[in-house]
Amino acid sequence: MSLFKARDWWSTTLGEKEEFDQGCLCVADVDNSGRDKIIVGSYMGYLRIFNPHPVKPGDGGQPEDLLLEVQLREPILQVEVGKFVSGTEGLHLAVLHCRKLCVYAVSETLGNVEHGNQYQIKLMYEHNLQRTACNMTYGPFGGVKGRDLICIQSMDGMLMLFEQESYAFGRFLPGFLLPGPLTYSSRTDSFITVSSCRQVESYKYQVLAFATDADERQETDQAKLGSGKRLVVDWVLNLGEQALDICVVSFNQTVSSVFVLVKEGTINTLIGNHSKMLNVYQDVTLKWAAQLPHIPVSVKVANLQDLKGVIVTLSDTGHLQCSYLGTDPSLFQAPRVESRELNQEEFDAEMKELQKIIKEATKTQDILPKSEKYRDVIVTAEVSPSLDVESQAIDSDVKAETVPSVTVKIMIQSRVTAKKPNLEVCVQAPLAVTCEQFVFDDLEPDSSETVIVSVFLKRNFSPSELEGNCVLSYSTPTELFPEGILKAAQCKFSLPLRLICFPAQPSKAANHKITIDTNKPPISFLTIFPDFVDPSEDDQANVLGFQFLSGSKATLLASKTSQRYRIQSDQLEDLWLITKELRLRLEEHFKKQNCKDFTCTFSGSVPLQEYFELIDRHFELRLNEEKLQELLSQRAAQFRAIERRLLTRFKDKTPAPLQHLDTLLEGTFREVIALADAAVENQANIFQAFTKLKSATHLVIMLISLWQKLNTDQVAILEATFLPLAEDTKEMGWEETVDAAISYLLRTCLSKSSKEQALSLSSQLCMPKDTSRLKKNITLFCDRLAKGGRLSLSTDSATHQASVMPGGCATIPESDLEERTVVLCSTAMFPHHGQITKQKSKPGLYFGVFNIPADTGLFFMRASANNLPLQDWELLSLLVGKRKK
Repeated sequence: MSLFKARDWWSTTLGEKEEFDQGCLCVADVDNSGRDKIIVGSYMGYLRIFNPHPVKPGDGGQPEDLLLEVQLREPILQVEVGKFVSGTEGLHLAVLHCRKLCVYAVSETLGNVEHGNQYQIKLMYEHNLQRTACNMTYGPFGGVKGRDLICIQSMDGMLMLFEQESYAFGRFLPGFLLPGPLTYSSRTDSFITVSSCRQVESYKYQVLAFATDADERQETDQAKLGSGKRLVVDWVLNLGEQALDICVVSFNQTVSSVFVLVKEGTINTLIGNHSKMLNVYQDVTLKWAAQLPHIPVSVKVANLQDLKGVIVTLSDTGHLQCSYLGTDPSLFQAPRVESRELNQEEFDAEMKELQKIIKEATKTQDILPKSEKYRDVIVTAEVSPSLDVESQAIDSDVKAETVPSVTVKIMIQSRVTAKKPNLEVCVQAPLAVTCEQFVFDDLEPDSSETVIVSVFLKRNFSPSELEGNCVLSYSTPTELFPEGILKAAQCKFSLPLRLICFPAQPSKAANHKITIDTNKPPISFLTIFPDFVDPSEDDQANVLGFQFLSGSKATLLASKTSQRYRIQSDQLEDLWLITKELRLRLEEHFKKQNCKDFTCTFSGSVPLQEYFELIDRHFELRLNEEKLQELLSQRAAQFRAIERRLLTRFKDKTPAPLQHLDTLLEGTFREVIALADAAVENQANIFQAFTKLKSATHLVIMLISLWQKLNTDQVAILEATFLPLAEDTKEMGWEETVDAAISYLLRTCLSKSSKEQALSLSSQLCMPKDTSRLKKNITLFCDRLAKGGRLSLSTDSATHQASVMPGGCATIPESDLEERTVVLCSTAMFPHHGQITKQKSKPGLYFGVFNIPADTGLFFMRASANNLPLQDWELLSLLVGKRKK
């Protein structure tokens, strides 16, 4: 055990399986509060800001130490803090990505509770880079005062200089081969780097500014004729080996050094090596060597919690540690173990007793809510088996001759004193109830209440669900809380299909058809649909027609020679309720027959294209809503501006002519009213389109579950993925929510490699520009299921999925991450769809040659765009091509 150690003052581990490098660590007063903070960025795109304050030295990171954690869309190459925003000398955070430079403002919001203050970042500006970045440096280039400029070195040797919000110029370094460390010396106003020739090179900023513009890598004919100045190096020093880092720090007008540790008469330098040692040099003499628990890739010095000279180190695996140099030894001694004889019988008895206690504690009845008979208040609902003789429909928009209604009887039984009971009866629009809310007097123990409502179709389209819910809220008083503890009881009820449709003549032709297979002979519709058939008509035993109140029709057919049922309609969404009702009635029939092996399957093609049309229609209406809102806002602003001008004219003692302002005001008012009416109409259309989309989504979920024979848990995951919202809102819509959920499944349980699991999703949901990505992910989702993928909330099975899923080297395109990969053409097909589609390869963690049959004469090489510099990746991509036998 070494006495000389870097004593752990505070440490934490960043993420899981994340990668870090030299530029990922920065120590600065990023929020302009007067105290240093630790800023860390990772190659996985996570940006974290820490303010360590351990209770005692050696404590691990506490939750309040992490001030901010956000996930950006791209890998973070380097983080720096400086005066990067014009008009202010405050410090801002610069984050360098592969193809983007972003500058953020970090601010603190005071909190009102013990949890502390809130930190957030705001994007001030960003620059999209035309070349892949390697590193950056900053400083007062050219001797500017009160602000910092940024210089970025690209992978192909170009220095791109930015004057804060604007791009200044770009220059290519002469004789460039590979990028090296880059820094800026304000003392000489020059940039210092180490070339691939293992030489330290210095370039004056003025020389860079007046050199020939870097429009092309090679010199042009015009440049050779003397237009502009040639970029020449200021001085060169031969090192003889490759440099890892270079940092300029001026001290007492002496030479520059790598890093300053303490303020003495000499230069002190901190250097970490691959032997987990932290070396302290005074000038060129080694003064101290301390042991670190990890290999550092970046070393900084900070002043944290009034402790000066704290050494901050970061490893490539994310071990972040704040330490100090000390010689205090570890005085811990392991206590002496008392030797005693083992009694195996006592151990077995104790183990059995503990297992019994664990078994009793994990019983389901102790975890799940108590059954209905033990509840304080019980709510039950009973739906009438027949429709109301006299319809109770009120203000219905349905264009049918008669709008039926059905009676629901709701009973409340209380075993305790229930104060302020409030009952709400909820059904999904476009269904409605005659009365939605009931307020009762306080219920005494062993008392009951009964209410009767009627449910009917209010709007002229079919609902996505024929279900309702009753919720009773009440409070029960106790000794500690005389006012009562708020509680709730609820129950659900199912509505009959006759509420929204009635028997009609079957149709022979339809636009949409699906076929459900069963393992039992077909059942006569006279048996399972007695409320829709006439017993005197034998022709309805195998075919049945349904007329919806909204006007559309659906037809149900049973095969006479096979065990199949066909449902067809001109509208895809109308198939859902009929298919669901058929399945429920078949299951109920065979359950009464004491048949436990009845199953339904689906072997046809999932109607994704028809489903996508409903998605496009819904999304188009959402876009119209944004346009109408924008136009309405503009016309309202115009209307207020005209009002102000008219008011000024009317208040003037010597009023001037109106100059047709009154006419303009009237015309603008009419436009505002017309736009408002159009917005209201569009809102109604959105709701109707969303209801149809939910019906089609229910149908797709059922078909996928029957196709892949999913269990109850997997169907629940499927429903949570495709039906995450009860209704659309301006803040969160169906398209972006479902896209995020499907993307998560594709990167976890349906991933094909560990590389996909490491990909991260954006934490922000915003309305997309179109639905192409969503439709692509839905198709990919079905394809992954078809190739053996299984839905699970655990990501541990992803690696196993990759080994079981067939297809060999054939891969499936994955979002926009595959746009930078080498194209690998192959074929993949739905086993049950009969569709063949061309696919592209995705990024891997390796590169290599795939063996293709000799008769094709092709070979391919695949490389990771995330692990290789862009120029190396481009060189690899050039190797892809044909070879002759």
